[in-house]
Amino acid sequence: MSDIGSDGVLAGVKELTPVQKTLAHGLVFIILFGGWELGARLGYVNELIMPAPTSIAYRLYEMFFVTGSIYWHYIITMYEATMGFIIGVSIGMGLAITAAISPVFRRYWAPYAVVFNVTPGIAVTPFIIAWFGFGWSSKIALAALVCFFPPFINTLTGLLNIDKDATELFRSLGSTKKQYFQKCQIPSALPIIIAGLKLAMTGALIGTIVAQFFSASEGVGILMQRFAFRLNMDGSFAALIVMSIMGLSLFTLMEYMDYKVLYWRRHSRMEEVGAKRKRQWIKQNGDMSQA
Repeated sequence: MSDIGSDGVLAGVKELTPVQKTLAHGLVFIILFGGWELGARLGYVNELIMPAPTSIAYRLYEMFFVTGSIYWHYIITMYEATMGFIIGVSIGMGLAITAAISPVFRRYWAPYAVVFNVTPGIAVTPFIIAWFGFGWSSKIALAALVCFFPPFINTLTGLLNIDKDATELFRSLGSTKKQYFQKCQIPSALPIIIAGLKLAMTGALIGTIVAQFFSASEGVGILMQRFAFRLNMDGSFAALIVMSIMGLSLFTLMEYMDYKVLYWRRHSRMEEVGAKRKRQWIKQNGDMSQA
């Protein structure tokens, strides 16, 4: 019978070196975009609706280095998404902390929060625009609305699901509610809270761009919409890539915060990797301690 250890069914597969991984990614990139480019140039792909990658790359070059038209739209979108994120997260986490502390508040607030969450953000966009107008405030409000629920539910779940042994330990030491909250609940809930913040950051960007589709004179969303209405598909794809760059930048920022704040997870990962490598070395060379 085959030996399937604790490392999983792929334990016997040789791990690729960093150079090999880079080459593999490069090969996939060349096959994907090379095939796309070749199909467009040979006429198998209609460039009116699916422009060649080189055409999209040239339009990106124009946006950033020739006309510089993208920078202001980029700044506006990032500002609206960031402000919406700050407002939505502040309200969501504030209400979650209140609900965790007060069972009465939690009992009567939770049903409304669920209704709030299941209502599609795009469906309330016309109301948001009617209430807040066509300026920045409507985009910020929709971004805050979209990114409100992930930090709320994650913070509430994290604060309420604390290890029983840790809770009993703090009670036996005679800690106050404030000490228990600061020293036990918050550190224990941080991983799930930060996971909610990652979802909220993505939601804030999506909410901002959706609002820009409905009513905006500046921003990456309205820029993409203008390109699409003119059937300028290389410009539309270029704007889409800019959106992806924005999302990747925000996600990288949240990953860095995760890396810095949850430092104990980093140390545990290092210990886990070290133990895994030790097991692999013993499997290949034998346990020298048994000699």
